Amino acid sequence: MPTNRTLLLLTALLGLLGTAPGALAQTRPAWGRVALFGSGATTTRDDGPTSTLGELIANVTFESATGDDVRFDYRADIRLAGYTGEDHRPTRVSLYDAYAGVRLRGGSVGIRGGQMWVNDLGGLGSVGGGMVEFAERKRPGRGRWRAALFGGFEPRIQEAGYVNNVTKFGGLVAYDGAGMRRHVVGFVHVRDQGLTERSVLSFTNYLPLGKQVFVYQAAEYDLAGPGIPDTGALTYFFANGRVVVNRWIELQGLFHHGRSIDSRSIVRDQLDGRAIDPKALDGLRFESLTGRVTVSLGRYLRLFGGYGQDRNNRDDQASGRLTYGAYASNVLRTGIDVTASDSRIDRGTGGSYDSWYVSVGRSFGSRVYLTGDYSSSLSVYRFTSAAGFTIESQPTTRRLALSSVINTTRTTSILITGERVLFDDGAQTRILAGLTWRF
Repeated sequence: MPTNRTLLLLTALLGLLGTAPGALAQTRPAWGRVALFGSGATTTRDDGPTSTLGELIANVTFESATGDDVRFDYRADIRLAGYTGEDHRPTRVSLYDAYAGVRLRGGSVGIRGGQMWVNDLGGLGSVGGGMVEFAERKRPGRGRWRAALFGGFEPRIQEAGYVNNVTKFGGLVAYDGAGMRRHVVGFVHVRDQGLTERSVLSFTNYLPLGKQVFVYQAAEYDLAGPGIPDTGALTYFFANGRVVVNRWIELQGLFHHGRSIDSRSIVRDQLDGRAIDPKALDGLRFESLTGRVTVSLGRYLRLFGGYGQDRNNRDDQASGRLTYGAYASNVLRTGIDVTASDSRIDRGTGGSYDSWYVSVGRSFGSRVYLTGDYSSSLSVYRFTSAAGFTIESQPTTRRLALSSVINTTRTTSILITGERVLFDDGAQTRILAGLTWRF
């Protein structure tokens, strides 16, 4: 695998590639969405009691018109969740965006206040406070530069409020060009009761090189470790490249290395006088390298195949993954769409197993689409802390699902899903129903 220095050099080279002229962006109109979802799950275990969990979720999003010619803007994105059943989970209010702003000097200066997500910075971009953005005026046939400074508190994200005694500030420089081309370099500094939790550079590049080559890359480089001198390292790197060879063949490569260090837990241990586990300083806890070929045989049939090596968690051994499958639409002019794939996982001394996925779907008129799915060898995503998780593979688990999307009007849709999951020692039945209204 490439070294940290090699990955950082690759990041810089991607950002230095030539830029292309940009197109004049139009004002985006105001929009909104209200979604209500309800689900119920019953889990039975061979050696334990039956458990039930009910969940009701409401999501409300609305956003003003945006653009250089819009004087005032605002956005709110709020999620509320309530639970029933033996788990006794508390009601949760999640606040992602709740800000208002103004644009001055013909749109070249923007000021926002409230809780916001600075999307250019990915997972590092949440802040409750203020931001000032300076941008070139959008002009036909030219790209433009942007720069922003922000500061405030660290939002809890999954519940309303802010993390105690944690502050955040930073900035970014970005270039937006034609064909969604974008280059961003950002800096974020997080402090926890006077100690440095993270001081990190982030890099993001999206490069549409003509009509045949597309590259997306993101990286995080910690300039200083969590409150500990001389622990800077590349903690995250992701690159995805796609090459359209001709109308029949497409090549794709993906490389993913690392997860962010659980810096908050480390700083809390320091403040409480506890010893720090050296493994906690290793942010490179996940790794994947994959290549894939897609062949189009006519308008309705695509075949694909590829090989990759994965390390799901930091302490795991690398496993090989051979994937192949096909997608066919409107099979024999019946309107039926079929997808089938198999991933052959080779865990070395841990043995091999197959992970199958089969999906069959069909439209009924212009408003209803019905899908049936079967999958095997599922993986479970388990939280271990506020910033950490593990991925647990379950080769013998099976899942059957039936879902439908009903577009009742041009602005309203209904989703209904039922699924049955079979474990080695039990089973789970889950029903989900939801209503979405867009305006």
